[in-house]
Amino acid sequence: MIIAVSGLTGSGKNTFGELLARRLGHRIVSPTFKDLAKKAGVPLLEFQKRAESDHSIDQKFDAFLKQEAGKGDCVVTTWLGPWMLAADFRIHIFAPERTRAERVADRDSMPLRQALAHIRERDSNNIRRYKDIYRIDITDTSTFDLALSSESYAPGQMVEIALVAIRKKFEEI
Repeated sequence: MIIAVSGLTGSGKNTFGELLARRLGHRIVSPTFKDLAKKAGVPLLEFQKRAESDHSIDQKFDAFLKQEAGKGDCVVTTWLGPWMLAADFRIHIFAPERTRAERVADRDSMPLRQALAHIRERDSNNIRRYKDIYRIDITDTSTFDLALSSESYAPGQMVEIALVAIRKKFEEI
């Protein structure tokens, strides 16, 4: 079973995905642009700017994602996973902008104002880039099986809710 989890910057998709994968005994597949930027030795937003003009960056990333997910039983936590993969179950994780910014500020040791600017720019760039490259609107969550508020629920609670929803979906098939 392939479960694809998506959400904007700081939504909690990776934390949730890791816990869900552990509970299911699945692999976690969570490649990030952050990792690629670090490997290239450039700041994340600069790396994203490069990807805006060099679409091969996204295409290589997505080919890797498909290859890893194609190995079966995994939880994928990426921005585009729900659209790029033949996932069995799709989950959208969301939280208000300020909550996400507070998480990023804490996680990346930056002032809240800087974190707010960072997530706004990152989200905006990704939304625009994915529309340009793939004609995918990542703000349209109408094809998701489940949407969870990471502000309202702790990660462990979200996992329990997701497990119920996953079981329910596959009971009915």
